[in-house]
This record gives sequence, structure tokens and C-alpha cells, in this order.
Amino acid sequence: MLKINNLHCKVEAQDGAEKFILNGISLEVPAGEVHAIMGPNGSGKSTLSYAVTGRDGYEVTEGSINFNGEEIGDMAPEERAARGLYLSFQYPVEIPGVPTLIFLKEALNAQRVARGEAEVSAPDFMKLARTKAKQLSISMDMLKRPVNVGFSGGEKKRLEILQALILEPKFLILDETDSGLDIDALKVVADGVNTLRAPDRGMLVITHYQRLLDYIKPDVVHILAAGRIVKSGGPELAHELEAEGYDKYIGEAA
Repeated sequence: MLKINNLHCKVEAQDGAEKFILNGISLEVPAGEVHAIMGPNGSGKSTLSYAVTGRDGYEVTEGSINFNGEEIGDMAPEERAARGLYLSFQYPVEIPGVPTLIFLKEALNAQRVARGEAEVSAPDFMKLARTKAKQLSISMDMLKRPVNVGFSGGEKKRLEILQALILEPKFLILDETDSGLDIDALKVVADGVNTLRAPDRGMLVITHYQRLLDYIKPDVVHILAAGRIVKSGGPELAHELEAEGYDKYIGEAA
């Protein structure tokens, strides 16, 4: 479903210097599987998510990104989103003045139009929004507020998953979805993510810690260090990291 081959990516630092963050990543996530990316700060986890989804400022200098048999490396972010890629941000942004319900409706219809599908009517959208919001304990009053403005960390992360439930992407990239969540919010978010697991959908879960993977069970765990995948294995690899830390993998990648 998602196939990354020998991916190199650089960014421009604040001092104007160019810095390579990804140094030859190869990764394949088949449909129906959940893969986890774990690694220390600065290893390239978020950069990988930005490179795949086409964020400005992250220049792919070598390698390829293939999604459902189509090369997407030169596509704009909105084109990749219309193809079915979804990124849940580590730090969701606030959008003052834009009610959350309007934002969600416009996002859904923009993607439907891009795929040549009919827009969802206002009554049908409201029915959909109520149903999905209830799954995540999100009130309709919350959805009338501007996007993420005044939201707690847990509310922002639940809203990210609500977007995914409404948009129903083909592939989800969750960038540290557990960041800033207490245990109750973590369970709610994880339950929402687990409802999206399907034989025709893939997921890439990016996290520092094993605790998220207690609730979102991965098929494969990859360890990222210095912009490279240094080891892959089953779910037990996350428990090994929890017990032993990243030090030996940082040494291997150096």
C-alpha cells in the first residue's frame, strides 16, 4: 500500500544551512497492517511523516514514495490527501474564526470533489458528525467552537481522530498521537483509531513510548535512528525499547 524506497530528505535550518534528516529509509506497509515507528528525539520520525504527506520545506533529494501503485513524490499535499493519505499532527494548529463543524464539512467535501464524488449535504453531514463525535466523547458544543482554539491537549488529539473518522482515509500516519494525553484520553483516542483498522487500510504510528502500543497493537515495529531504520521486528521490540532504551541503537546508527 505504502512503499518508501531509499528516501533521503533535507530541511533548511534557521541559520540557512541545509541539514539532511532522512538518510536512506526503505519501508513497506501493506494494506491491513499497522506499523509503528519508534526512535529518540531528532531521529527523523516527524520528518518522515512530512516527507510522505508533502509538507513544504522538506525536500526529498533521493528515493521514491509509492502509494497504492502510484508515485506521489511530486504531488501537492492536497493531491496526496485526496488520494487517501491522512496525517494526525503532533501539535495540531489553532484556526481562529473557523468553526470546527464548518472546517470538517469543507474538508470532507473538498476531498470528495477532488475524487469526482458528490458533496455531502448539510443534514447528512450533521448526522455523520454527531455519530462519529459520540464515539470519541466529543460534544456538539465543542464542535461549534473555532478549530482547536482553547482546546486542551486531549481535546485536540480527539479532534484529530474525529477528522479521520469523518474523512475515512485509506492510510493514516499518526505522529505522536499520545503526546500530552492522560490515560483516559489515551484510551478514547486509541479506541477511535482501532475502529479505523480495516483490511483495505494501512497505518503508520509514530511514537516515543511503548504505552500507546498497548492500545494500538502494531504488526511491525521499526526503530529509527539518525535518519535510518536500524531494526525491525514484532510488537515485542517495543517492550525491549521500554526496558533497555535507545542508546545501543543510537550507537549503531552513528
